[in-house]
Amino acid sequence: MIVYYTGTGNSRYCAQFLGRELDDEVIHAFDFIRNGTEAELFSEKPWIFVSPVYAWRLPRIVIEFLRRGHFSGSRQVYFVINCGSDIGNAGKQIRSLCREKSFDYKGTFPIVMPENYIVMYDAPGEEEARKIIRDAASPLRQCAEYIIQGVDFPEIKAGAVDRLKSGIVNDAFYFFYAKAGKFHVSDACVGCGKCQRSCVLNNIHIHNGKPVWGGHCTHCMACICGCPAKAIEYGRNSVGKVRYQCPD
Repeated sequence: MIVYYTGTGNSRYCAQFLGRELDDEVIHAFDFIRNGTEAELFSEKPWIFVSPVYAWRLPRIVIEFLRRGHFSGSRQVYFVINCGSDIGNAGKQIRSLCREKSFDYKGTFPIVMPENYIVMYDAPGEEEARKIIRDAASPLRQCAEYIIQGVDFPEIKAGAVDRLKSGIVNDAFYFFYAKAGKFHVSDACVGCGKCQRSCVLNNIHIHNGKPVWGGHCTHCMACICGCPAKAIEYGRNSVGKVRYQCPD
């Protein structure tokens, strides 16, 4: 079974690609996370968890989802992690989590997908994004081949910079950046409520026809990148930047 979490669609694309290659069931973790419910899932095939990295580690909401969930049947677990460039030392954290859950850890496989974190970076234009996605097909097929053969993913060697990114930099990301306070809307907002529906933490509410952000945020970029009117901004950081949603 393939279980994924996504904010702007990259992990969904990877999960569905693998689902076709492996003829396996694909499930989105969104409702489990949003509703605070513990997953009760069974799979005879190896588990494949697909997720982005946030500041070179698994998102904390994904970690909590996995810790609380009950995944029975197969104990073999593969992680497919998408990123804008690299995953740092995320594999160490994932291996530790697998020990905690008594999983048979089969490795972590990085997939480069278009950047979506427009709070700090520029997302690619449509043509460039589609090229990056096309280029991801080959490593995704290689990833599926490893799973079909039942072998571990190749080990990723982490250096000092990788350990720094997944350590103190990740802590700084959650302390300084992963907050909702700077989100606001322009007059272009039409009050459609898509941002509210897309928030995995149920942190957005519509008040007088406009979205209002609460105190919880994981910076998944689902609201700002998914706004059909491009009305959501994050302070001045996002002004004039391309909004990214993975093409269907």
